[in-house]
Amino acid sequence: MNGTGHRILIVEDEQPMRRFLRTALAARELSVIEADSIRAARIATTAHLPDVILLDLGLPDGDGIDFTRELREWNQVPIVVISARGREEDKVMALDAGADDYLTKPFGIDELMARIRVALRHRAILQSGAAQEPILEIGPIRIDIARREVYNAGQIVILTPIEYRLLLYFARNAGRVLTHRQILKEVWGSAYAHQTHTLRVFMTQLRRKLELDPTIPRLFKTETGIGYRMRD
Repeated sequence: MNGTGHRILIVEDEQPMRRFLRTALAARELSVIEADSIRAARIATTAHLPDVILLDLGLPDGDGIDFTRELREWNQVPIVVISARGREEDKVMALDAGADDYLTKPFGIDELMARIRVALRHRAILQSGAAQEPILEIGPIRIDIARREVYNAGQIVILTPIEYRLLLYFARNAGRVLTHRQILKEVWGSAYAHQTHTLRVFMTQLRRKLELDPTIPRLFKTETGIGYRMRD
């Protein structure tokens, strides 16, 4: 990622953590902006237009989840949560509020950089409209959107309409954690937002058709208690 010049906003009230992140990101030639509160984060987001926000949840003037909801009302900048809260409930709440990813402290810088790369790719897709391009390729999967055809390692795969919509949603968000609620609302509609059993059934079918070994999934990873992530 060297030489990109992408702007990363760190929203974190603990100075040692900010220093650690600033040093690691600057070493990769990323431009770093810092905020130690939600108020400062609002100002920095408007003034600097960051490409990615690294967001702690426990801030002195409010909760990062509430800030995520607020931000999503007017801005789609990718948000990667970095928090000591490791409970599944917190992860689901943050992702459902609009966060793109969630890292539990402590974490390695290599893992953080991988999540930032995914977030930047997703931002590029949203900005360029690449998600509407006629071809999407994720690993061995090739989706011809214009023809509504799916190929796995060059072989055509027959999917039902629901399976196709499910795969397309994953492909357009490859690398991101998607919660059960997000997937169900997008693919089936708001009325199905809590029908996780339905999602499990279709995930089993999708894996059976696309995974080399459905019992050891490599394309569609389960995020226990949260949702799923398609490899990028």
